Amino acid sequence: MNVSDGMNYAPKGKPSPVVKPGEFVFSTAHLNHGHIYGMVNALTEAGATLKYVYDPDPKKVEQFLKTYPQAIPAQSEDQILQDKETQMVASAHVTSMRGAFGCKVMDCGKDYFSDKAPFTALDQLDAAKAKVAETGKKYMVYYSERLHVEGAILAGYLVDQGEIGKVISVSGFGPHRLGDPASRPDWFYQRKYYGGILCDIGSHQIEQYLHFSGEKDAQVVSARIGNYGHPDHPELDDFGDCTITGANGTTNYFRVDWFTPDGLGTWGDGRTIILGTEGYIEIRKYINVATGKPGGNHVILVNGKGEKHIDATGMTGYPFFGQLILDCLNRTENAMTQAHAFKAAELCLQAQAAAVELTGRS
Repeated sequence: MNVSDGMNYAPKGKPSPVVKPGEFVFSTAHLNHGHIYGMVNALTEAGATLKYVYDPDPKKVEQFLKTYPQAIPAQSEDQILQDKETQMVASAHVTSMRGAFGCKVMDCGKDYFSDKAPFTALDQLDAAKAKVAETGKKYMVYYSERLHVEGAILAGYLVDQGEIGKVISVSGFGPHRLGDPASRPDWFYQRKYYGGILCDIGSHQIEQYLHFSGEKDAQVVSARIGNYGHPDHPELDDFGDCTITGANGTTNYFRVDWFTPDGLGTWGDGRTIILGTEGYIEIRKYINVATGKPGGNHVILVNGKGEKHIDATGMTGYPFFGQLILDCLNRTENAMTQAHAFKAAELCLQAQAAAVELTGRS
């Protein structure tokens, strides 16, 4: 796992199967983002059986098979969609194409697991909502900055246990390293394909806010975007921030950017601060800068009992993925409700649409 490269960051955990081999079969299609490796790692660790892989680019399939040699190369997208054994399709398609592909998957009687962000436009979200209602299938989303980070999972447990009282506010910081611009595909720099920074990596931040605050609905108050340092790619938002107010009065501020310096030991200094009426939690997800405390998953808890630093590595595992498998088999919603997945997507689209341009782009 390359900790310096966010696009190909694929966490691995300990196997914790919830099903026996062959009881839950999934296939993968469209490998446009490296997150697909994290998705497949987590599903197979939870006991799912990987069957097919498809991408129109044979080089992507060849690379995938080096990591997952058990996968069968499919000759077409339809071979997966029509396969009777495949119960779920996991995909990291080009962002603007995830919604339409997900609707095709659900039309074929399968659940869909998409990389974030799941949409780039509200009409795509509306179509997916209608298809979920029509088919009864799931459109789940890989919001990895919470679901695949043990520090964030532990923080959620601490909130649920009342360690900081009632949550008032959540602040999130999601800097990323761009790396060599030429290493990114062309679609990454085109707004119509990637959707904008608040739609893209902002989706992580909004999903976390909804989860930690318990809000079911919220309103975008303000949003800003800019391109400060990448004139060769004028449609790239390299900075964005946003303020949100929840229906129950909680608040959220987050900042996302592509300015992680080369000297940092990981691809981004992702942090979340959760303020409650009786304390606060800070999650230092991937690195604890210049402290001598290695690795990520640092959780800092301060409340009436005192102050505590917890290394969450190895404490929680990644329960979402096993829960998702069981949800698909039992038609339950324990991993994440469909309403939550769609509300996070809706708010990030609204934030992007409302964003004020800061750097003079038209």
